[in-house]
Amino acid sequence: MTQPFKCKQFSVSQDRCAMKIGTDGVLLGAWASLEHLPNTILDIGAGTGIISLQLAQRDQHTQIEAVEIDDDAFEQCTENFEKSPWADRLFCYHASLQEFAQELIEEGEQHSYDLIISNPPFYTEDYKTQDKQRDQARFTDALPFEHLILCAAHLLSEKGKFCLILPKKEEIAFVALAAKQHLGLLRKCDVRGTPSSEIKRVLLEFSFLQTETISDEIVIETKRHEYTERYIALVKDFYLKM
Repeated sequence: MTQPFKCKQFSVSQDRCAMKIGTDGVLLGAWASLEHLPNTILDIGAGTGIISLQLAQRDQHTQIEAVEIDDDAFEQCTENFEKSPWADRLFCYHASLQEFAQELIEEGEQHSYDLIISNPPFYTEDYKTQDKQRDQARFTDALPFEHLILCAAHLLSEKGKFCLILPKKEEIAFVALAAKQHLGLLRKCDVRGTPSSEIKRVLLEFSFLQTETISDEIVIETKRHEYTERYIALVKDFYLKM
């Protein structure tokens, strides 16, 4: 049985989730900007709920909603929310993003989130495993980037920000798709595992407000299990041993 992932202020069970907690999600939850003081947050493809829980810890007032399509992940996310210190501000919907967005739009509630955040499925290679649940969590079939951007653009408020983490190789195409929905790139942060390793991930922040892009880079480790000061500063409020 997979052990709960214990953070400084909360614990996350993940034994029923196809995708376990990894560096990508925690990094995104720590990096996403809250400087624009969002009143409402939407976590797309919440999985265990780790990112929503990080944001609830960082902002003690904001209402956070999540959407998760997988049955087991939805149930586990809901349980993780309910046992957290912020249960009254966290809620998970069991639906695909497309269904969730369509319902809000039909109710006239589009453009209602000040921060939309997602660690989306992004393995677009042509192979699959025998684990359908894991494939759904990892491959873009269930949530194509075009659908993700279109829904985010409809649900994001005028002052809102849309943050996500992607493989570096997907950045140019994703930025171009976002531009078609009038979402400009405000911030980007390349992620290296070590100083000498190639950039495999990039953190992106989009907005309807057009400004020059602020570019940055973060290195996670100098060598195995020796973390950089920058990475520690970003995630130390969450990891027990930092």
